[in-house]
Amino acid sequence: MNVTIEPAAEPGTQVVRKPSRYRSLFVQLLVAIVAGIVVGKVWPGFGADLKPLADGFIKLIKMVIAPIIFCTVVLGIAHVGDMKAVGRIGVKALIYFEVITTFALLFGLVVGNLVKPGAGFHVDARTLASGADKIAQKTKNGELPHTVDFLLNIIPTSVISAFAENALLQVLFFAVLFGLALAKFGEHGPPVILEAVDHIGRIFFTIIGWIMKLAPIGAFGAMAYIVGQYGLSALGSYGKLIACCYLAALLFLVVLAVVVRVFAGVNLWKLVKYIKDELFLALGTASTEVVLPRIMIKLTEAGCSRATTGLVVPTGYSFNLDGATLYLSICVLFLAQALGVDLSLGEQITAVGVLMLTSKGMAGVPGSSFLALSATISAIGHGSIPVAAVALLLGADRLMDSMRVTVNLLGNCVATFVVAKWEGQLDSERMRKVLDGEEVRPLEDAEPIAGFAE
Repeated sequence: MNVTIEPAAEPGTQVVRKPSRYRSLFVQLLVAIVAGIVVGKVWPGFGADLKPLADGFIKLIKMVIAPIIFCTVVLGIAHVGDMKAVGRIGVKALIYFEVITTFALLFGLVVGNLVKPGAGFHVDARTLASGADKIAQKTKNGELPHTVDFLLNIIPTSVISAFAENALLQVLFFAVLFGLALAKFGEHGPPVILEAVDHIGRIFFTIIGWIMKLAPIGAFGAMAYIVGQYGLSALGSYGKLIACCYLAALLFLVVLAVVVRVFAGVNLWKLVKYIKDELFLALGTASTEVVLPRIMIKLTEAGCSRATTGLVVPTGYSFNLDGATLYLSICVLFLAQALGVDLSLGEQITAVGVLMLTSKGMAGVPGSSFLALSATISAIGHGSIPVAAVALLLGADRLMDSMRVTVNLLGNCVATFVVAKWEGQLDSERMRKVLDGEEVRPLEDAEPIAGFAE
């Protein structure tokens, strides 16, 4: 939402004036994405060479994500000043994440059993001998961390390493401890530290505002690379699988709409319109991390407390991958059906159990979806489905990014509203006004993110 704030007619309110159309980030992203598709289709070689534009933009965003999360979480917790309240927010967020991701896995199995996306492929398992090598190349011979390792890795080796490695969960862990320690001092604590964190946060949000001006260039490069490298021909070869995944995503969004309406009183369609710039940017770059700072600001502007937003959103990037889990459960059935294997109910339940664990360690791991599927196929132990069969998805996986990032991003927004309402930290009146585009009082401690409020 790229807007300019003008002085309001009444004290304490702000009037939003829409910028000229060509300056709208939404329009710029739309034009950039369409141009990227055209370039990738007409000049595929040139389009594939434009990947550095997207990579550079994403690296610029990631450069400042860790300090932004630290400052936001520390300030939010320091303002709450209640260790029990922070603990409740964390526990409620994890409970919500586990329930909704488990439902997404089961929902994907139901859709996969009904649509049968792999029927008609008739793949001979003997032709997949080289599949393991292709998967190893895609995943760079990596592996997903085991559950215990994943939980232990939340604790950083050192504070400096957490920021240097851009490990968001580790940064979040330290930020929570720092914020709680700062809050414990209360009125007797040094206010200079809190003010310093506030000012540092404002500086980084200003930097984000400058970087966001390059968003159309990043989206253009990403889309040109995707179309140039993978082409549109894969749409025909994997049409049924792609249609199944996108159908499941649309139906799942209906479920999210009901959840957020019932438990938080939020209209999902209005929320989509409110964050349309961020959705388009995530779609164009195939990454939700690039919009993390802007989403945190917009959720705070829409009435969620800073503490809730700061805790739920970064945690959700590792624990609440709704779109990814939906895709993985459908792909398990796709592989079985493509090889002519009929998985029993027990084997499908086993697959869900394995995916519940492996999906938690996917964030930031190259080729994580292939690793999670390989682990699941191995756990099922069905001799007719070789692990190398996962290579069948190499041609379609990149085309699923739009579905995954959309559902993941909306899922985390819904989670923030639900947990904020659950904890009594949602300003419902402000939320209604913001989503309706009405005048609202400016937040007293709102970050001056350039491009959002000038």
